[in-house]
Amino acid sequence: MLLKPGTENQEYWFMFSGIDKIVHLSIFAFLGFAFKAAFPKTTFSTFIYIMLIYAFLTEILQDEMHLGRSMETLDILADTIGVIVGYYIFKKIQQIFLN
Repeated sequence: MLLKPGTENQEYWFMFSGIDKIVHLSIFAFLGFAFKAAFPKTTFSTFIYIMLIYAFLTEILQDEMHLGRSMETLDILADTIGVIVGYYIFKKIQQIFLN
């Protein structure tokens, strides 16, 4: 999904400029949550390193595969924010159910 070309040409009623950043943030929030749920004992720094490496690799692949996507700094920022959101959602849910 991250490598597939997107469309932002108002083709659908819910499309708007910048929707791809929200998609990136959402996907990486889910990915961060799922990673932390699968590996709950991972330290925050290890978690961030792994997730950011994945974010950078997807951006590099978008640029190198020539499928209509390009590497964007704002996508990496959205990915990073998404990962942190996913991490804190997991931590909050963990607090609620373990306390």
